Amino acid sequence: MKFLSIFDVIGPNMIGPSSSHTAGACSMALLARKMCPEPIKKVIFTLYGSFSKTYHGHGTDRALLGGVLGFDTDDARIRDAFEWAKKMGVEYEFVIDEETRTDHPNTADMDITGVNGHHLFVRGESIGGGKIKIVQINGIDVEFTGEYSTLIVRQIDKPGVVAHITQCLSRHEVNIAFMRLFREDKGATAFTIVESDEQIPEEILDEIHKNENVQDLMLVQM
Repeated sequence: MKFLSIFDVIGPNMIGPSSSHTAGACSMALLARKMCPEPIKKVIFTLYGSFSKTYHGHGTDRALLGGVLGFDTDDARIRDAFEWAKKMGVEYEFVIDEETRTDHPNTADMDITGVNGHHLFVRGESIGGGKIKIVQINGIDVEFTGEYSTLIVRQIDKPGVVAHITQCLSRHEVNIAFMRLFREDKGATAFTIVESDEQIPEEILDEIHKNENVQDLMLVQM
């Protein structure tokens, strides 16, 4: 029997009519913003499934843009997200895709470009009650919720890399809640995703980066 918390019943604190189409959309975009290592210059949103059909009426477009701007789900500025994007110098575009089938009907892609040219592609799903999942980063299938402090390591899939990561975590006494490896192919690009129910020390990033097969690191604190 699945456990239901009170938040599953009453939903999150939020602006907008729908926990899935508004709060969830905002949460996935805010998480994507936190994954980008520099301020965002431009984002292209691609909306699928029910997002593509109801995004105007449910405020999904404002919620996604608000999240990318750094607004939380209960931030009243979400209502004026288009105006705030102009003030903050963030370009945006919405692409509606009613043909492509995705695993979940409330799915959006966020193609992000930073002010210094950093590129990040994130696909998120709003799975109900304001809860979300990130299911793709830069074309590689992943899965994490953002409910925990999350360390995302992009690496070459070589022996010893995961052991190196776990050793660094152990030295800093990081309590691992979940740890998973996602890869596109053997020996190719992979992501190790570590979720912890406590803050992950930022100094651990330099240690992990010492491995020659580690390409990039993202740290999102809860």
